[in-house]
Amino acid sequence: MTEAARRKPGAPCWVSLMVHGLDVTKEFYGELFGWDFQPGPQQLGPYVRGLLDGREVAGIGQLPADRDLPIAWTPYLASDDADETAESIHCSGGTVAVGPLDAGDAGRMVICSDPSGAVFGVWQAAAHLGTAVAGTHGTPVWNELLTYETESVTKFYRTVFGYELDPLVSADMDLVTLLVDGRPVASLHGAGNALPRDRGAHWMTWFEVADPDASAAQVKELGGQVLQPAHDDTSGRRAVVADPEGAVFTIVRSAGH
Repeated sequence: MTEAARRKPGAPCWVSLMVHGLDVTKEFYGELFGWDFQPGPQQLGPYVRGLLDGREVAGIGQLPADRDLPIAWTPYLASDDADETAESIHCSGGTVAVGPLDAGDAGRMVICSDPSGAVFGVWQAAAHLGTAVAGTHGTPVWNELLTYETESVTKFYRTVFGYELDPLVSADMDLVTLLVDGRPVASLHGAGNALPRDRGAHWMTWFEVADPDASAAQVKELGGQVLQPAHDDTSGRRAVVADPEGAVFTIVRSAGH
C-alpha cells in the first residue's frame, strides 16, 4: 500500500507523538527513520508531519509547557463519525480527554483512554486520510495494546469499533488479535505482572526497519535507550527502544521481509 486510502472504522490510520522538545525529537526521528518534516495543521499548535518520499508517515507535536503528560506514541483509530465514537467510548467505560474537535480541514479528532487507562486517538478523516506509506523502513507497521489482562478491554474495543476477535488460546500467552473485515489490524496483549508499573496499560507502535540491530545501536548514539535488545520471535526480529524524551516504541524487521 502506498497511497493513503480511507480506513475502515477501527483500523489504525495514524500515529502521533507529543513532546517537550520538538527540534531535538525531529532530529532523532529524521536520523533514525529518514523522515523529512512539514509543518501543520496549525490548529494543533507547533506540529509537524514526518514524510518519506513526500508521503505522510506520522505526526509530532509540542506539548504546552505546563502539561506534564506521559510522552508516548499514540495510535489513531479510524471512525466514520468521531462524535458518535466519543459517545460510545464514554458509555463503554472509557474516558474522552480531548474533543471531538476539528483539525482544520484535515479531519475531526478525539483523544481518549480505554477502561484500563491506555490512551489512543480517534480520527474521522476529511482531507487527511492518514499514513500514506507502509511496509518500508521508518513506517508504522503494527499497534499493540499492552494491558494487565485482555478480557475486560476486549469487550470495550469490540463494542466501540465492532472488531472481530481472534484470541490466541494458550496457557502462557494472553493475546487477542483485532480484525476488520477479516484482516488483522492490531492486537491486545495481556502482560500480567510483566506490565511496567510505572507506565500502566499503554499502546505500543511498531515501526518497520531494515536492520533492527543497527537501528537499536543508532537509537543509543542519538541519545535514546535500548530497553529490550533485538531478538527473534514469530513476528520477525525486533527490539524495544525509547527516544530521548522516553517515548517507547518497537522496531521490527517483519517476518518475510
